Amino acid sequence: MATTTATLLLTLLAAASAQANDYPTEARVDYVLGCMAANGNSYLTMQKCACSIDVIAEHLTYETYEQVDTVMSMQDQRGELGVLFRTERGMQDQLHRLRQAQADANLRCF
Repeated sequence: MATTTATLLLTLLAAASAQANDYPTEARVDYVLGCMAANGNSYLTMQKCACSIDVIAEHLTYETYEQVDTVMSMQDQRGELGVLFRTERGMQDQLHRLRQAQADANLRCF
């Protein structure tokens, strides 16, 4: 009975870990490189930036992160398309979730 419980617990922990780490390596590296460019290209900064994307991954699925990244890049567009991405409520809610995750990452990593 104890073995079954331990196995179930390990399976649940592995599933939670997999969910938190569903970001592809390329996306993590891209984030870290951009973060380092903005905060200084040092080994310490690299560690902080790697920590930051890990915290963001705890808050947002990779699919949501991609959507928010698209929203942020499209907000700079001129005309109606840019207005849509700057004003649509659902998109703004997702952007707010990313900013909250980034704030948590700053508190925990920087």
